[in-house]
Amino acid sequence: MVKKPKSHGTGRFRKKDFAKIGRNVVFEEGALVFHPENVEIGDNVYIGHYAVIKGYYKNRMKIGGGTWIGQHVFLHSAGGLEIGRDVGIGPHAVIITSVHKSGNKKRPVMHNELDFKPVVIGDGCDIGIGAMVLPGVKIGMNSIIGAGAVVTRDIPAYCVAAGNPAKVIKKRI
Repeated sequence: MVKKPKSHGTGRFRKKDFAKIGRNVVFEEGALVFHPENVEIGDNVYIGHYAVIKGYYKNRMKIGGGTWIGQHVFLHSAGGLEIGRDVGIGPHAVIITSVHKSGNKKRPVMHNELDFKPVVIGDGCDIGIGAMVLPGVKIGMNSIIGAGAVVTRDIPAYCVAAGNPAKVIKKRI
């Protein structure tokens, strides 16, 4: 007998389903939210068309007030995700908090255990279009991540980082 795969749900949500939701939160057409019971959103947050807010059955996603999340952004909080206040996240950016361990080389990677690591994005940051932030990264306040950057390690506060892998290219102060 073949087991039917379990769905993660439709992504449809009601504001009352959230762990916490502030005033003046805008969800554009096509935005999806999974596990809203583990998602906290502050006041005056914008979530663009077709963004995916992928809460997880454990750990929290916290989105600070005044944050702008662009179209087609993918946020995944399996390892925990904290986005500060007044953060801009450009269209098509991806922030993930888990990866499959390399584990047993005799089985497909996706069948190995997950490794969970939180991501923290400080207040006032700007994450460029198409940037990727990988598990375990901390981005200091008021930093800028360039378009298409792949952030694999921590970025200090008040810095501009770009490239793959992202490197600090200048300080903002």
